[in-house]
Amino acid sequence: MKTLVVNVAALGYEVWNRYHSLDFWEKLNIYPIRTVFPAVTCTVQASFRTGLPAKNHGMISNGLFNKELKKAFFWEQASTLYEGERIWENFRKEGNTVGQLCWQQAIGNDSDLILTPAPIHKHHGGMIQDFYARPDGLYHQLCKNLGKTFNLFSYWGPFTSKKCSNWINNAAIDMLKTGKAADLQLVYLPHLDYEMQKSGPFSNKSKQAFLFLEQLLDKLIKTATDASYEVIVFGDYAITEAKEAIFPNLILKEASLFKTRQVKSMLYPDIYSSIAFAMVDHQVAHVYITDKNKIESVVDIFKKVPGVKGVHLKEDFMNHPSSGEVILEADNGYWFAYPWWNEKNEAPDYASHVDIHSKPGFDPCELFLSMWPPMSISMDTTKVHGTHGSNEEPVLWGSTFKMDTPKTLLEAVKIFKNTKLT
Repeated sequence: MKTLVVNVAALGYEVWNRYHSLDFWEKLNIYPIRTVFPAVTCTVQASFRTGLPAKNHGMISNGLFNKELKKAFFWEQASTLYEGERIWENFRKEGNTVGQLCWQQAIGNDSDLILTPAPIHKHHGGMIQDFYARPDGLYHQLCKNLGKTFNLFSYWGPFTSKKCSNWINNAAIDMLKTGKAADLQLVYLPHLDYEMQKSGPFSNKSKQAFLFLEQLLDKLIKTATDASYEVIVFGDYAITEAKEAIFPNLILKEASLFKTRQVKSMLYPDIYSSIAFAMVDHQVAHVYITDKNKIESVVDIFKKVPGVKGVHLKEDFMNHPSSGEVILEADNGYWFAYPWWNEKNEAPDYASHVDIHSKPGFDPCELFLSMWPPMSISMDTTKVHGTHGSNEEPVLWGSTFKMDTPKTLLEAVKIFKNTKLT
């Protein structure tokens, strides 16, 4: 059976219930389901592709910390970064194809069609925008067919917009119409998430972003059904209101557990000599602790921090080698920010730039420009009005075929695998 799977970033069930208006939703069987923890893009997408929770597949956030190199890596794209048999393994063995359009950790040999942004960062600054594509030439052929290249600046940073989802949607439609789409075709539409992080989940701008999403899905689903595809649309997480940031590394620094080194006036992390370091990602933080005798002290510190809902030991919560020794959950309205400095002049150079690979944590401030210097990004965490990571709020799962009412994402994936990929 041919299936189109559309992962819509931030498609929470409550947002859908509040704003949906177009008739095509009536063609889908809609289920509110509980997503996995942490409810962040890379973890959820790995869970969809394996049917496993983070403690099994190892994609414990959008980033991973290499304990040997003492370095955090965010948004790396190799498919080998997460473990577990793919749900489509037998499907492929039977001669069917699998494609991933703008899904994370897609590059590898476990799928047949790959299309994901892969810019070249020039040595003296600047960037060459391009895609990693399999088969070769697919991206450039799509650009020719659509009459437009993909603008990476609309995909992340202060200039994010609905244009990124529009291009991806049109690319998927073109592949479906020309027969280039895979038998199991995964597509990712991200723009709703950006607006909700910027202005909050229930702002008028977020409503408009949702209504635009409806227009895209209406065209995409019609094209897919015309091409004899079944369709799944699901949300990876629900955006909730963000009111205040928590700074775990600053807290650890004040407790003399996190070390820095000064370069001119700037403070850079000295993770080599730090006893504890927090890799943060929205509402989850993994605290890596080199001295096992300090674990209890770290637990005690964060149990007293307002906004920290859960302080978990690795072995009791997410027992995977990639996890921190202590895992923090933020309460409603709170999220974790990576900074360890108090004064603006102490911020490292990358703090005022869009630099997703240098920062040891996800930085939603990259969605906002600063007044000065020109074209720098803000470091004001109070500008962030939406966050995610908790899996308490249900997300939407919709399919053109009926299912035995799933309660969770993992249940829905299992049903899909057993009924449609066999």
